[in-house]
Amino acid sequence: MANAGDIQIGNRKVGVGHRPLIIAEVAQAHDGSLGTAHAFIDAIADAGADAVKFQTHIAAAESTPSEPWRVKFSRQDATRYDYWKRMEFSASQWAGLKEHADKRGLIFLSSAFSPEAFELLRQIGVPAWKVASGEIANLPLLEKMLATRLPVLLSSGMSSMADLDRAVEMCRAAKAVFGVFQCTTMYPCPPEKIGLNLLGEFRSRYGCAVGLSDHSGKIYSCLAAVALGASMIELHVTFSRQMFGPDVPASVTFPELKQLVEGVADIHQMRIADVNKDAVAAEMSGMKGIFQKTIVARTDLKAGTVLKDSDVALKKAGGGIPPENLSTVIGRKLSRDVKADVALSVSDLG
Repeated sequence: MANAGDIQIGNRKVGVGHRPLIIAEVAQAHDGSLGTAHAFIDAIADAGADAVKFQTHIAAAESTPSEPWRVKFSRQDATRYDYWKRMEFSASQWAGLKEHADKRGLIFLSSAFSPEAFELLRQIGVPAWKVASGEIANLPLLEKMLATRLPVLLSSGMSSMADLDRAVEMCRAAKAVFGVFQCTTMYPCPPEKIGLNLLGEFRSRYGCAVGLSDHSGKIYSCLAAVALGASMIELHVTFSRQMFGPDVPASVTFPELKQLVEGVADIHQMRIADVNKDAVAAEMSGMKGIFQKTIVARTDLKAGTVLKDSDVALKKAGGGIPPENLSTVIGRKLSRDVKADVALSVSDLG
């Protein structure tokens, strides 16, 4: 059933009541190697995620040689511009990556950082636009995305509420289907900066599907976000924490991604299940007798004994007089001999 705020991304429905969409972010973890980029696609599919996301950089279209480093990590690139240049793939190579993702059953996404990158991605056929945190204020680029009528996913990593309000208003004015990701652009992001409280605020404020774009380098925040109702999660992945690149400290490994996929599926089932306590209790009635204690004789007792607290004990298994009736047993006289550890019955009491 469709709900307000649902998003159709490829063959996946995203929103309240649907299994959360898990997006594995490669970004520049391929380090300019096309073969490594393809290897990421296979590893992401094998781990069970729903989508792979890259970043499409065309250095001359988005940057200048004077762009400063966020983190000076590369020994082989003299400038950040040189790094972006080394990260470029050709249009046919990007098309090959998408074809590979399609064959592996993954939704292919990539953030565009220039009109040229947008056009490249439009031509190879992405099913939605993921707007990077630094591009929320790039209104001309957002206008191009909205004109395609594809869903738009806004990442809020460096945005004020006013920035985000403006982008959302543009989406609404274009009658676009959109979603909003809570994101904090720190690598890695500490727990106190994750901002899980904003998921509910975004959902209420914008009436759309919400998600978490996570940079913690752990799976806990994504699991917590899903438990709080996030419809989408996105997180960086790496083959090893010994790999090269600026995003490695904010990434999870593929065994961790697989664990996350399993956890998200379980949490989703927990959230949508309508558990009736009385119905479950009825199912457990047979087991209840095994776990429940009953009133037993503490020692061998003779007929005629007037029962005191010291004469009885509460022990498993059940089947006799239940513990809640202990006060009605104390002071009663035994009508027969009772052995130690034998459950008392109503007929034993005079």
